Amino acid sequence: MNDKDLTLTNPKVEFSVFIEKFRSTLNELFGQRINQSATSVTRGIPPLLMRDVLKCKPLSVFIPEEYEGRGVQVKECLKMLETASYQSLPLGLMMGINGALFLQPVALYGQESIKKEVYHKFINQGNMGGLMITEPGYGSDALHMKTWYQENENGFRIKGTKHWAGLTGWADFWLLTARRKNENGDLARDIDFFVHRKQDNGIVVEEMYNNLGLYMLPYGRNVIDANLQSDSKLVPKTTGVKMMLDILHRSRLQFPGMGIGFVKRMMDEAITHCKDRLVGGKSLIDYDQVRERISKIQNAFTTCSAMCAYTSEKADMTTDLARADVQANVIKTMVTDYMHDAAQSLLQLVGAKGYRLDHIAGRSTVDSRPFQIFEGSNDILFQQVSESVLKSMRRAKVSNLYQYLKSYELSNEATSYVKKALDFEVDYTMSQRKLVELGKAISRVVSLNFVLDMGSKGFRSDFIQNSIVQLTQEINSHLNLYKGKVETDVIVEYGDESSWLEYVRS
Repeated sequence: MNDKDLTLTNPKVEFSVFIEKFRSTLNELFGQRINQSATSVTRGIPPLLMRDVLKCKPLSVFIPEEYEGRGVQVKECLKMLETASYQSLPLGLMMGINGALFLQPVALYGQESIKKEVYHKFINQGNMGGLMITEPGYGSDALHMKTWYQENENGFRIKGTKHWAGLTGWADFWLLTARRKNENGDLARDIDFFVHRKQDNGIVVEEMYNNLGLYMLPYGRNVIDANLQSDSKLVPKTTGVKMMLDILHRSRLQFPGMGIGFVKRMMDEAITHCKDRLVGGKSLIDYDQVRERISKIQNAFTTCSAMCAYTSEKADMTTDLARADVQANVIKTMVTDYMHDAAQSLLQLVGAKGYRLDHIAGRSTVDSRPFQIFEGSNDILFQQVSESVLKSMRRAKVSNLYQYLKSYELSNEATSYVKKALDFEVDYTMSQRKLVELGKAISRVVSLNFVLDMGSKGFRSDFIQNSIVQLTQEINSHLNLYKGKVETDVIVEYGDESSWLEYVRS
């Protein structure tokens, strides 16, 4: 098979051949070139580098076979994201935005004419696409967005302002969200999605943001006043809100693809550094505290691996994920928390030289942080995990957390490891901060279930055992915080009697 054949998107080309070509290309681009692009302080991505990346047709894994793609097999999508994120987290995110937030929604809900156009241009012209939901006044409160649309004789007019969309100013296609404006000027409660083509014009980048990290990806504020063709509207199976939930849950369930590549890189960097670094006459890796940090990174690796396996089996393109809120929110929060924790540990282990913007430890710490914010702030999602479980408990008329979780599909195997900690009656009227803490504990119980399931299939037992220990400790810790939390308040007007200098004895 010649080099040209290796870049074919035809699913008859073995996936192992396809992904090895992609891996070796990235290794050359980001490794043998001294990782300049991954650690550069320059914003954007060099055009020649992007050209070589897209030659491998990585986004073909998100495109159906009938449109020249590899068939949207979730395991292939996740492995591609892993391969990209190992070398460059921003590149992995770029692939994730294109795939999970544009190509998959088009595959599921797009009209036939738009599918043909989009997929042909992605495969043959290296086009890219993104999603615009967030508005300056409506971040997590997306259901109250103010961007509106009206039908006209040629299609639709859409008007509003969007920001923090990855690939601002770059993408050739955009998924735009808007609410229908009625004749009296009111906005409908439901939400609709539209495909904006570059030639439609009407999107003006009003401001480019100096984002703190993820320098490869441009972000900014976009003012929209565009006329779109009649085939641009996505067609929901029921309502637009359920379509949005399916799209967002599907994306969150695929976060482990990015997470596993990134965490594996943090693990490899940490092990290599600590084996080579001598402190006090012995390798850093021989110190007990160092070993604990690395073992936590390895727990993150195992947990992310288990979540990749779960998503590959449970989130195929024929499954409606609109109601998969618990598993989607658990996976998104746990993966992103573990990503940032792994980067923080690597930075701590490397020491001073890691605290440089052009060192992988420092850059990874900054680049991984927004993953805990976008596509749903983790605090909010942990709260929603608790609320979903408590709602189901009320419906089942069960108030004991252990009694409920032991028969719950997402936690039934894990509960025996933490029975004592879970054996208590929940308070349905708990405060928000307690909901968040309880959500963190429940998320770890569900994660332990994923790990146990993967262990039963033969994943290496020492990694599984390490994760069992780590996750049970984390569950106990969060439940202790939940049960013993003393709720303090904020003092807004704090000026009087709050200067320490006034209370120093002369």
